[in-house]
Amino acid sequence: MHFRPCIDLHNGKVKQIVGSSLGADGSAVENFVSQESPAYYAELYWKDGLTGGHVILLGPGNDEAAREALSVHPGHLQVGGGITPNNAQQWLDVGAGKLIVTSWLFPNGELDFERLARFTREFSREQLVLDLSCRPVDGEYHVTCNRWQTTCAFIVTPQTLRQLADSCSEFLIHAVQVEGKKSGIDRRLVELLAEGCGGKIPVTYAGGIRSFEDIQKLENVGGGNVDFTVGSALDIFGGTLPYAELAAKYR
Repeated sequence: MHFRPCIDLHNGKVKQIVGSSLGADGSAVENFVSQESPAYYAELYWKDGLTGGHVILLGPGNDEAAREALSVHPGHLQVGGGITPNNAQQWLDVGAGKLIVTSWLFPNGELDFERLARFTREFSREQLVLDLSCRPVDGEYHVTCNRWQTTCAFIVTPQTLRQLADSCSEFLIHAVQVEGKKSGIDRRLVELLAEGCGGKIPVTYAGGIRSFEDIQKLENVGGGNVDFTVGSALDIFGGTLPYAELAAKYR
């Protein structure tokens, strides 16, 4: 189990927000606004041996900041937020190691398998990360897209994860209802991810982690096969969870 760091970009700055609060007008509930540059965090993660980190563009106005982070150590970080086949190559060219894709694959709230096939034709499976961030609806986990404001028909289950595993190199999945709220992990979702991926394909869970106790619970529930991201709870993002200790233990 590994710690996957993040660089979340909103209006050109590194921030931590309540993800589900991101509006079409760019507004958001902010937990933390950093005075450090995107390059600062990219260099920090590199120095501490953390791999597979995510640079996420939370709306427009973040391209320059993303390019800054990705160019520090090309190939080291992944990029997500508005990725389509039309712009994917430009992100690879500026240093993205992998492409994180969600909304483009879910027009009209349904997974479009033709669009997925197009991505895997034009780019390799190893370059593709599927973001299946989801929220519980009537006991089932529905993918959300378009700034997590659209609830899709597609349901995340162990079976659907196994079905999609041949089309990507890993999954990134936020528990939307707890992301950014430091309220504890979604245990049932972690169980589902462990069952569906089971160490056969990397999967990163994000949402609600606030303490080492939460991380230990995630490790126990996920059988050590579910990686994790921590945002607002980290001391480098205004929280109290010591980043240095976390990086040293779970790199």
